Amino acid sequence: MLQRVIQKAKDFNELVMFEHSIFSLPFIFIAMVVAANGWFGFWLLFMGILAALSARNFAMGVNRYADRDIDALNPRTADRPNVDGRLSPGIILLFIGVNAVVFIAVAYMINPLALKLSVPILFILGSYSYFKRFSSIAHVILGVSLGLAPIAGVVAVTATIPLWSVFLSLGVVFWVAGFDLLYSLQDMEFDKEKGLHSIPSKYGSEKTLLISALFHTLTILFWALFVYEAGLGYIAYIAAFGSAFVLAFEQNLVRRDFTQIDRAFFTVNGYLGVAFFVLIVLDRIVS
Repeated sequence: MLQRVIQKAKDFNELVMFEHSIFSLPFIFIAMVVAANGWFGFWLLFMGILAALSARNFAMGVNRYADRDIDALNPRTADRPNVDGRLSPGIILLFIGVNAVVFIAVAYMINPLALKLSVPILFILGSYSYFKRFSSIAHVILGVSLGLAPIAGVVAVTATIPLWSVFLSLGVVFWVAGFDLLYSLQDMEFDKEKGLHSIPSKYGSEKTLLISALFHTLTILFWALFVYEAGLGYIAYIAAFGSAFVLAFEQNLVRRDFTQIDRAFFTVNGYLGVAFFVLIVLDRIVS
């Protein structure tokens, strides 16, 4: 019995890839640290983690459920648990529903504005999975989905949406959209063959790399505006402009060798988010 439970947990982990929460969690807590001008309390820390994980589980669950037919045809994704029978469509739907309820319940416990925003946020998170069936803007929708994280963080602390949090979120939108473009280069030919809408399948690899670089340039611009508008110190500026070197490394890594896409997507971006958070915390300590 215990072995079955452990195996099922591993299947769900493979379904939603819990470790990839590293992309959104740092920016939720960046917003919370700046909004609170320091430590925001253990209660909000717990609520923030629970909200982030349930929102991401919901989004990934919807994505895997909606993409069962596509994933089954793609050699890169054919062994995922939503395709090979390890997790049935009914179980995935239950997983989606449970995480939606958890997210709304957490929002209710935080404050009235968080509760009002909870359902629209879930709608946006769920919509990403369907955009690639009719529009190449899907990459930006994914960016918006993760870009909601800082907004959620500041709402949890202050029940407001200040301008600096919008700039921080826009930076995340273009950061995520930029690295998703690089990641989607792996499926360029498959998307063309199956009539799926993506920027690589529509414009080719060279233009995709150019658009990705443009998105990452916008990322740095918006993060610099975030630091300025929030009135942060020099360490925060190091975080913003230092990210430019990290993203340039990521762009160069993929341009040199497409087999490095996974390294660029998971490793480089994971370090970027954590480093940005640490530097913002240091800025608040020394300021």
